[in-house]
Amino acid sequence: MAYELHYWPTIQGRGEFVRLALEAAGAPYLDVARGPAGQGLPAMLQHLQDGRQPHPPFAPPFLKDGHFVIGQTSAILHYLGAELKLLPRSEQLRAWTQQIQLTIADIVTEAHDTHHPLGPDLYYEDQKPEALRRAQAFCSNRLPKFLSWFEAIVQRNPAGTRHLVGGKLSYADLSLFQLIEGLRYAYPKATARVLAATPGVVALHDRVAALPKVAAYLRSERRIPFSEQGIFRCYPELDAC
Repeated sequence: MAYELHYWPTIQGRGEFVRLALEAAGAPYLDVARGPAGQGLPAMLQHLQDGRQPHPPFAPPFLKDGHFVIGQTSAILHYLGAELKLLPRSEQLRAWTQQIQLTIADIVTEAHDTHHPLGPDLYYEDQKPEALRRAQAFCSNRLPKFLSWFEAIVQRNPAGTRHLVGGKLSYADLSLFQLIEGLRYAYPKATARVLAATPGVVALHDRVAALPKVAAYLRSERRIPFSEQGIFRCYPELDAC
């Protein structure tokens, strides 16, 4: 049976981290809210609001595997990692992979909050001064701190520098790729400066992009373009720090 991915149909967002894992593994899946008649956004909302669901997800993305439903990007990826062989066998390394993924989730949230520092209920235009101040701190301090940590992981991996964990592709590698893609879109100048000092991260990103299934996905219509509706948004005035 195909997995069912439930996420907003017009943005990459947090759902894209799950899409990349499914695409890289060649797993059959339905992107439900983007589907034809009988699927689409109403079908996703129906599942989300199902009062009979004993373990309801809080918000998209969530994944259905038969009758099993799981939400939260990091939890979905940890579940899929075992199913799709995107995790090492060692329980210690599985926990380490999850730690990396949760740290990626942290910087994704911080990147989002640069353009919505006062909260998602206000438009960006309603919080521009606060957004500029938040973006300056993010680009100057937080972005280098996070990417330096990922660089250290790559360089210190006992199995070599081709992956974040062990000697095989994991969902953490795919998620770091997506993070770098998003940062390059939202903050091209600031990200380029930091990446100049993190060559291991750049090399890992490029290796993931060259994987045949990932490369095919990136060329396809299934890959939704970045836009100013998602997590990573390009406001040039925020990249001037």
